[in-house]
Amino acid sequence: MTSIRSPQQLGDALRAARKQLGLTQPQLALAAGVGVRFIVDLEAGKPTLRLENVLRVIDALGGEIQLSGLPSPSAEDPNQGNDHGA
Repeated sequence: MTSIRSPQQLGDALRAARKQLGLTQPQLALAAGVGVRFIVDLEAGKPTLRLENVLRVIDALGGEIQLSGLPSPSAEDPNQGNDHGA
């Protein structure tokens, strides 16, 4: 598991995964349904990218996000997944 604490670390990790899979940036963009420019920006560590698309790229690479050190959401919490403004 890779520990990610900055956009640059995420970009570096995703670039390494892409290269390990033998994919070009255009191939990954096509697989994830995003533009090549998005892949370029993501790998460069641009901090203002759309999370939904970042998750699509991670999924296209066969990865997943796991959070550690945070409390697990409670099944009894009526506001689960709705933390807008919190």
